[in-house]
Amino acid sequence: MRLARHYTVVANHLAQHGRLSATAIGVAVHIQSLPEGAPVSVKALAARFPEGEIRIATALRELEKHGFLERRRERPATGRVVTRTYSYNMPGATPGGPPEPPGPPDRAPVPEPVVVPEPGPQPQEVSAPAPAPVPAPAAAPAQEAVPAPAPEIPAPPEDQRLHPGAVDLLAGLRRRDPRLLLGERDVRWLAPGVSAWLERGIAPEMVARALCAGLPEQMRRPASVLAYRLAELIPPHLPPAPPGPEARDMRPPDPLQNCGGCDRAFRAPKPGRCRHCPPAEGGAAAA
Repeated sequence: MRLARHYTVVANHLAQHGRLSATAIGVAVHIQSLPEGAPVSVKALAARFPEGEIRIATALRELEKHGFLERRRERPATGRVVTRTYSYNMPGATPGGPPEPPGPPDRAPVPEPVVVPEPGPQPQEVSAPAPAPVPAPAAAPAQEAVPAPAPEIPAPPEDQRLHPGAVDLLAGLRRRDPRLLLGERDVRWLAPGVSAWLERGIAPEMVARALCAGLPEQMRRPASVLAYRLAELIPPHLPPAPPGPEARDMRPPDPLQNCGGCDRAFRAPKPGRCRHCPPAEGGAAAA
């Protein structure tokens, strides 16, 4: 159905603009549909649309940058200085209007519909007070840094008790570094992790060295630093030793015997003949 009234002609130069946001295009179409003298301030438009004042003000600045809007400070016959907003269908068509930058090169030109040309591009004059300065969004209050959860310390199997040297090792760390003065609660918390190291065959001296080496200068809570090291630096289980050569037969050697044929000595469990001599007649072994 072809509309005969209550419609607004919008150029494709605006509806398909390559650099304007959807909010700016919608605001421009709405302004061009208004009669002359209608208010188009930020507050008036924000009351009409669900977008807030910040987005409306941003859209108006986009339209002004690309030449679809122009704000002029004029002094009418009343002598009071007012700001008038002019809306243009085709930026750059009016003498003195700001030129429109070329669109993106990869965008194919869209043919415009054939319309009856008007006598000339007449800017639509819309009176509106100067837009009120948009208050800057209040800075969000700085959130307090939430400490990261302490790492889980590897615990020994449930069917095993704590290693007898785990608590003593933790209590003696202050001899190596006075900053590692741990309370009983921290010792009970860290003891399962130390016990897991000791159960894997790590010597107590090596465990203490791994916990105390290269500590940071500033430590708010030494127990958390030790908990991190116990969880992240724990060595893997020692793999089984590779199988060695077969164990030699440790049985005692056979006693020496004198051969009954050649009288040479040879080892055998009982007297007889060596393998170089033929067996005795009748199979009886020589004495």
